[in-house]
Amino acid sequence: MTEKRWIILSFVVLGGIILGRLAIRAFLNFLMGGTLFGGNFL
Repeated sequence: MTEKRWIILSFVVLGGIILGRLAIRAFLNFLMGGTLFGGNFL
């Protein structure tokens, strides 16, 4: 049971790190006035 719990916990932590990095990158991009995945619409 504990091994399964550790595996689930590691997946949750990994997903949180990835989503957090994406959110920070999107926020900084919004502040800079650029687009998220390269290019410039302005």
